[in-house]
Amino acid sequence: MDRKLNREAPTMVRTTHDTLPDIQKTRDQRGLEIDEVGVGNIRYPISVPLRDGGVSNTVATIAMRVRLPQDEKGTHMSRFMLALEENGQGLSPRRLDTMLDDLLDRLKAPMAFIDMKFPMFLRRAAPVTGMSGLLDFGVVVAGVKTPSGASEKLVGVDVMAASLCPCSREISERGAHNQRSLIQIRTRPVGPMLWFEDLIDIAEASASCALFPVLKRPDEKFVTERAYDNPKFVEDIVRDTTLRLEELRRRERIEWFSVTITNFESIHNHDAVARIERGVRGVLNGGEV
Repeated sequence: MDRKLNREAPTMVRTTHDTLPDIQKTRDQRGLEIDEVGVGNIRYPISVPLRDGGVSNTVATIAMRVRLPQDEKGTHMSRFMLALEENGQGLSPRRLDTMLDDLLDRLKAPMAFIDMKFPMFLRRAAPVTGMSGLLDFGVVVAGVKTPSGASEKLVGVDVMAASLCPCSREISERGAHNQRSLIQIRTRPVGPMLWFEDLIDIAEASASCALFPVLKRPDEKFVTERAYDNPKFVEDIVRDTTLRLEELRRRERIEWFSVTITNFESIHNHDAVARIERGVRGVLNGGEV
């Protein structure tokens, strides 16, 4: 027996943005301000200006947050992504202020936060043959701002370099053990943002030897002997890095910095670590809000 199928479309109720309920606009009665709330782990293409006038294109992991007053139920998560989309064309760390202003305006917040983490690729030529390749460095940039215009930034780099043990060289008849060192610099800049390359230069100059992406035999001989002639304990690297950063602080280019060195030991199954911090902490590095 044939059955008639009801092919009529279901009745659709047309709604508009203004007619939908917005729970986030309701009041909260618990009396608790939320320090930071927003979105994180966003991957987005950015353009990083370089010291020589060039640009490094990369992909950043971005987080955006605001401070939420105690009587507001919730923030508007979609507005963070709208702010990113509308400012995303040619987005760079130097546009942090613009992004923060946009978040403050869109969300009517008392404070806005943004941070970015990304790899930056710089061309490095081998020390003897001049053969070049791209070497990656980790970069972190963060900013906070209030509607009054008060703001703060944090700029940092993660740099891999080589270190050679002074004690090993002194006691051994042949050679000395060495390792790769992770040099992590975090700064609170004054005025215009620091060039990331300036901080990378400081880190590499403080190690036994810099790293290179391409090394032929003459280059390998050079870096091996360079490290041997310039032995550094983890304590030496952290102190030498600090002295160079203190010069930036003396010239009032930074207000605060921290340096953390991790040597990935080659003759132990543990790491050697050292850290120095100097200056006045701000909101972005654990200071008072």
